[in-house]
Amino acid sequence: MAPTPRELGAGPSMGPRAHVAPPEDGTEVEGADFARVDWWGAELEGVTFTRCRFDDASLEELVTRRCVFDGCVLTGVRLGGSRHTGTAFLSCRFDRARLIDVTWDGCKLTGSQFPGAQLRPMTAIDCDWSYTALRGADLSGLDLAGQRFREADFTDADLRECDLTGANLDRARLQSTKLRGADLRGASMDEVNWRAFELTGVRIDLVQSVQFARAHGALVAD
Repeated sequence: MAPTPRELGAGPSMGPRAHVAPPEDGTEVEGADFARVDWWGAELEGVTFTRCRFDDASLEELVTRRCVFDGCVLTGVRLGGSRHTGTAFLSCRFDRARLIDVTWDGCKLTGSQFPGAQLRPMTAIDCDWSYTALRGADLSGLDLAGQRFREADFTDADLRECDLTGANLDRARLQSTKLRGADLRGASMDEVNWRAFELTGVRIDLVQSVQFARAHGALVAD
């Protein structure tokens, strides 16, 4: 039987805490409040958190393997230097989160939102960012090659000098996105609004150049 938030030492009635022991491997936790918890350097494997809160938690150097954070709130969380392998953050909120030097390896972040979050520098390898809200995010200079951003919202985001070669950007929203110096060659960009952003200084391939031309009314011969 999964432990309750009270058994884990978490809950809205506890107030400020310095340390609460992390759950054991394979544990399922639902509805727990881990606000201000201190799990610096902890290692979690196979743990599932559903609708939990980690407001202002100290999770620096945290290591997760094949964990799931489903519908969790991580407002103001500090995750600097943490490493996540095969972990899923599904429809989570990272408001004002400090995600400096985070490594995401084979992670799913689908449907998550990052308002005001610090996302760079970071390392992301073979991750799925589909349906994420990255409005206004600073992702400049990051290597995001081959990753999935299907229907992601990059409105007003900074993607300058980003490597997005081979990425999936189908239906991504790029309204007023900064892209100067970015490399989009080989990226899938079906149903992208090519009129919504500036292409000056952006590297694109032949297929993308045709899509851009057609979006601007050109008649491209087959």
